[in-house]
Amino acid sequence: MLPAAGPSPGLCCGAVLVAAVLLQSVCVAVTFIYFTNELKQLRDTYSKSGIACLTGEEMGDFIQNLDLIESEDRVADPCWQVKWHLGKLIKKMMLRSYEENMSTVNAERALKLSSTEVQQPHTPITRIAAHLTGNSNRKNSLATRRDYSPRRGNGHKINNWESSRKGHSFLYNVELRNGELVIPQTGFYYIYSQTYFRFRENESEDSDLLVQIRNPKQLVQYVYKLTNYPEPILLMKSARTSCWSKKAEYGLYSIYQGGVFQLKKEDRIFVSVSNSDIVDMDKEASFFGAFMIS
Repeated sequence: MLPAAGPSPGLCCGAVLVAAVLLQSVCVAVTFIYFTNELKQLRDTYSKSGIACLTGEEMGDFIQNLDLIESEDRVADPCWQVKWHLGKLIKKMMLRSYEENMSTVNAERALKLSSTEVQQPHTPITRIAAHLTGNSNRKNSLATRRDYSPRRGNGHKINNWESSRKGHSFLYNVELRNGELVIPQTGFYYIYSQTYFRFRENESEDSDLLVQIRNPKQLVQYVYKLTNYPEPILLMKSARTSCWSKKAEYGLYSIYQGGVFQLKKEDRIFVSVSNSDIVDMDKEASFFGAFMIS
């Protein structure tokens, strides 16, 4: 009878190989589970630390003291670098928003001030005006030839205008001196004047005088300005030529002129005329005036 045989070498090798494979699989599984847990913990830790960089309670103080907090250790810290760049960006955006808001506020304030200035009434300009009418007393109204001087310019100055509010005459913040209007304030003035020339033939007059009057004449009206300058300054001059025929009973001519001039304080203006013998100082026909426009 043969004795019982033990396991064969092939079976032993197979059993050992299977056991080694199982052991290796268990080790790989345990290692995989271990590293998986470690990676999960590292990921959670990194995520929490990254959020902590931005949500820490010290973030507000960090932005305020951004330019003062700087050291080699902090510069090497990734979390500090993230907060530093974020703080710079926030400050830049806040500064831009502040400048835009200030520009809007300043524009609204300027618009409000301009509208307030428009609504406020301007200081009224002093009213300066004068209208002088002729005086029927012609002998006292015109300067005689003996009163003529180079200071008075050409012609015969009209001395006595009616200014006492008789009829249409008046003076408003203007003074009249010896036929001259004294300007009280520097500005631009409209000056006007009209002279009425009238000749009526009188049989009792000398025939030589009548012939002289009928001869062609230049009827001239002058408007002068007196300043500190030695000679008067001619502002306006208007003229026309008259010629009465022998059959004419009378002749009528009027000369009107007006213009805008810049006058200074204490300047004086007056009117002179030629052929004073035939000037008619009727108050509705001969007049002189000025008023300030600006």
